[in-house]
Amino acid sequence: MIDVVNPATGAIIAQVPEGTTADVDRAVAAARAAFPGWAATDPAVRARIVGRIADGLRGRTEEIATTITSEMGAPITLSRAAQAGFPVAVAASFAALATDFAWSERIGSSLVVREPIGVVGAITPWNFPLQQIVSKLAPALLAGNTMVFKPSEIAPLTAAILAEVAAEAGLPAGVFNVVHGTGPTVGAAISAHPGIDMVSFTGSTRAGRLIAAAAAETVKRVTLELGGKSANVILDDADFPEAVAHGVAMTYTNGGQVCGAWPRMLVPASRQEEAIELAVAAAKGYVVGDPMDEATLIGPMASEQHRRRVEGYIERGVADGARLVLGGPGRPAGLDGGAYVRPTIFADVAPDAVIAQEEIFGPVLTIIPYHGDDQAVEIANSTIYGLTGAVFGSPDRAMAIARRLRTGQVDVNGGEWNVLAPFGGYKQSGNGREFGRQGLEEYLETKSIQG
Repeated sequence: MIDVVNPATGAIIAQVPEGTTADVDRAVAAARAAFPGWAATDPAVRARIVGRIADGLRGRTEEIATTITSEMGAPITLSRAAQAGFPVAVAASFAALATDFAWSERIGSSLVVREPIGVVGAITPWNFPLQQIVSKLAPALLAGNTMVFKPSEIAPLTAAILAEVAAEAGLPAGVFNVVHGTGPTVGAAISAHPGIDMVSFTGSTRAGRLIAAAAAETVKRVTLELGGKSANVILDDADFPEAVAHGVAMTYTNGGQVCGAWPRMLVPASRQEEAIELAVAAAKGYVVGDPMDEATLIGPMASEQHRRRVEGYIERGVADGARLVLGGPGRPAGLDGGAYVRPTIFADVAPDAVIAQEEIFGPVLTIIPYHGDDQAVEIANSTIYGLTGAVFGSPDRAMAIARRLRTGQVDVNGGEWNVLAPFGGYKQSGNGREFGRQGLEEYLETKSIQG
């Protein structure tokens, strides 16, 4: 069995089975047996079931929120709004999408049809454990696929809630199969399994490379939503208080454990001190503490192992000579136990510094000065990643900079999340897209019938 640990206290709160390759084989067999019937089900019926899954999750919001806060430490207010709220919005958006989707179309003498791929293997991380799987399950089911799912062993408990909700929504047996376990065993078996037609993975770039290599042996489709080191480019004509405060929020949300966070704040060199003052003032408002306390804005890291990793990067920043203006190594005052780190801000960070290039995945903001728009774009594009980003400034100028960023999503002057817009990365941030029409298309094959 695998222990599930509350990172705020270190207490074991549950156990899940440690699955084996034989368990994966059984799950794949069940998914393959269920596939013909589910694939033949009318898309409108599949959409209704996806819609009922959204309704079922909505009805269990508080249970989901407290479960996720207990297993990975997200503040309870964030868990209610995002950890539990986002999956409902995602599932509902896909249910609504089915009505107008072109499942088939005539192109000249050909009938072009969109068909399910088959059995999908899904592997998800611990930072948004329910949202990450619903973002895969909803389009996969709508497309007519069946699924074998491995949740993170760090935050696996909402998988059972989702399976219960799916069954209550009318999903046939065998369509959705959960196998708990570790990446080297269950994840590797899913990636290489000849009975799985597609793998969809969200997680680190390192793990994504391993999955892609294992999947290549059977030439299965692979979609990857991987790491990020996104830049928030603040132009000299931006509303600085708004841009900096928004940037701090997008760095510290979920304790910085967000692939789409903005941990690099690029500011004009002549205004760096102003940005530092604003960032420190904003950061001091982020209360660190018990994630079940509604006043808390930053809880513990998801595990003690991850806390040590984040603190190692903070120590590296200090050792490499970046100017520490807030936080630093060590736990926050009054929090001697639990996987807590101090919200940290570095300034005068060199664009090629380790803390400016590698994904820290914690509440660590790096302020990087630049000279001119061209250098800002060059710095923003200088990592191996390209997942998200932001630009603040006068609208036309900010939009022009946004178009130059090599990243899959850019927010201009605080643009809001759009559940229908495609999400995914350039470069080593991954392949494929989630959400909206493009997210559904990832789970479909295209057939041309001539005649």
